[in-house]
Amino acid sequence: MAEFPPPSLQPLLQEISDLLKARNETVSVAETAAGGLISASLLSTPGASSIYKGGLTVYTLESRLAFAGWTQENIKDYKGPTTEIVANMAEHTRLTLGSTYAVSESGTAGPTGGTTRNRIPGYVAMAVSTAQGQVKREFDTESNNRAENMVAFARESLKLLIDVILSRAESPSL
Repeated sequence: MAEFPPPSLQPLLQEISDLLKARNETVSVAETAAGGLISASLLSTPGASSIYKGGLTVYTLESRLAFAGWTQENIKDYKGPTTEIVANMAEHTRLTLGSTYAVSESGTAGPTGGTTRNRIPGYVAMAVSTAQGQVKREFDTESNNRAENMVAFARESLKLLIDVILSRAESPSL
């Protein structure tokens, strides 16, 4: 069996766990292209039950309608992931689960995709929701390797979460 969680995520997970426990704070997750890797990795840390409120893997538009607060209006003109879409998913998840933070991502893991920037393999939009607002970020691996992109999407999402917890990210937008 391959090492789990992936080695590149392990120090981030420990830092998140330590920070949240010290602050008596919690996190929830709404992920798409990472395929549950963010949640599974957070749950692999000892004491996860004290920091993890729950998560969604909303890979399909149908699952977003059922669980992520989407309406038919959200999918009517859907053209792929954006930071606004993931910020809304993070906000819905944070409010629904009552967590301090919610991290969300959506991207194109590959190996195939589209021609617009947000549909090219390796692109991911991420957001973290807090009571003060949302912080959004984009990242591009410039790779079409699906498995590597999924790990990279999880890694970048966890890095954004740490930045928000430590207030290193740009000011949340309201």
